[in-house]
Amino acid sequence: QVQVVESGGASVQTGGSLRLSCTATGRAASRTATAWFRQVPGKEREFVAVVSWSGDSTYYTTDVEGRFTISRDSTKNTVHLQMYLLKPEDTAVYYCAVDRYGYGGNYLFTHDSDFGSWGQGTQVTVSS
Repeated sequence: QVQVVESGGASVQTGGSLRLSCTATGRAASRTATAWFRQVPGKEREFVAVVSWSGDSTYYTTDVEGRFTISRDSTKNTVHLQMYLLKPEDTAVYYCAVDRYGYGGNYLFTHDSDFGSWGQGTQVTVSS
């Protein structure tokens, strides 16, 4: 059983910054890649960024590349999504998820079907 908890969502103005955090606990959380997805009402959930278990590999959707940075802390259990130069179109509920495979190393996944444990989500609102 994996428990995933997000934090850090807030309301900011265009151009502002936020840092989201995600902590995954439980034996099955070990050796998993961690990703952030986001969803707005009426739209499908979309991939934002992923970091490997090692922390050495990352991948971003084009919309956020250069503005967002995903990282894993030294404990391995917490992943951060640092968001800069926020835009109104970044407004969404942000979800953290860990993969269902536990391969470890530098494996990365981007499809939501590859992730087996999800958090409840944290709201990010960017106003113009």
